[in-house]
Amino acid sequence: MNILCVIPARGGSTRIPAKNLRLVAGRPLLAHSIEHALRSASVNRVVVSTEDPAIAEVSARWNAEVVRRPVELATETASSELALLHVLDYLLATEGLVPDLVVFLQCTSPVRAEDDIDRAVRLLNECNADSLFSATASHEFIWRREDGEPRSLNYDYRVRHRRQNHPEEFRENGSIYIFKPWVLRKFANRLGGRIVVYPMDYWSSFQVDDPEDLILIDWILREAVWIGRRPSLPSRPSLVVFDFDGVLTDNRVLVMSDGREAVLCDRSDGLGLERLVRAGIPVLVLSSEVDNVVEARCAKLKVPCLQGIADKWAVLGAYLGEKSYRPEDVIYVGNDVNDVDCLKQVGWGVVVADAHREARRAARVVLRNEGGRGAVREVCDLILSELG
Repeated sequence: MNILCVIPARGGSTRIPAKNLRLVAGRPLLAHSIEHALRSASVNRVVVSTEDPAIAEVSARWNAEVVRRPVELATETASSELALLHVLDYLLATEGLVPDLVVFLQCTSPVRAEDDIDRAVRLLNECNADSLFSATASHEFIWRREDGEPRSLNYDYRVRHRRQNHPEEFRENGSIYIFKPWVLRKFANRLGGRIVVYPMDYWSSFQVDDPEDLILIDWILREAVWIGRRPSLPSRPSLVVFDFDGVLTDNRVLVMSDGREAVLCDRSDGLGLERLVRAGIPVLVLSSEVDNVVEARCAKLKVPCLQGIADKWAVLGAYLGEKSYRPEDVIYVGNDVNDVDCLKQVGWGVVVADAHREARRAARVVLRNEGGRGAVREVCDLILSELG
């Protein structure tokens, strides 16, 4: 199926200025939804609809396409449906594209399991439905004030029953909507035709509406959603290989007036590597560049490095053969398209949080931290935690 994901993200939030760009769990709020869509096996294309240049820049950096939304469709009173329709009209006019399904993700509901989008698409298709919304189960007793007096809505307070006997009810969590394009055009609504609900867990019920929600969502994404399923790495890999640019660095280059170059690294990464080597875990750094800064950094860390490599897997495969290391026992940490072959060939392909889309798709583990900002330390800590 041709499945398009649209993520509306306007820049004019008043309660939380620059809300969609606020850092949550180490990355912009918007980036979580982009990453979920890119990781989905069902979604073919990811588009962010925005009128804001800063949001457009961040979206592109996280490998989403951008459709520029007219300012009049990005006001506080403009509905998400108008933004969705604008994207569909734009793609139809410019490419003749009519997707089979549209997956609509809201930036403000970023708590999703890795397979939620795919499972939701599967549910809609299995039920032969036209639209779907995600929700969390609700067992609440709801009241409404009418004419100044409270009135119970979903139960009779005079015949109070146990919560577990309460009829099954759902509350939209705003995380995932899926619809066939004709639904939006006919009803001017994300929902219509045959509707099904995709249940999600408790943690996904939280959304970013107020400033304090950013703190809560940050904690959920960093801690709560990992409870019982924190990513793990083998405790005794035969070798841990790190790409240099974009992994040990933040992928930027500082160019001096005399042409000299410098990069930014994280000191905590160096400490992590030191502890890993001290634990007897072999480490190697690969770099496609030939640069004194690579040699100097690796020499300080006492880590061997291979530079000037055009075909990383050809060189790494030969290195593993020389050392009699099995690829399935190797961890490779990368960030870009030139790492994809290595990520696929080794047993544990790992990418930093801000890795390129193709690299993330090839990886077994996606880290929480970005390159040059603690990603290497995260890998080291995960390995050492398995050692006990």
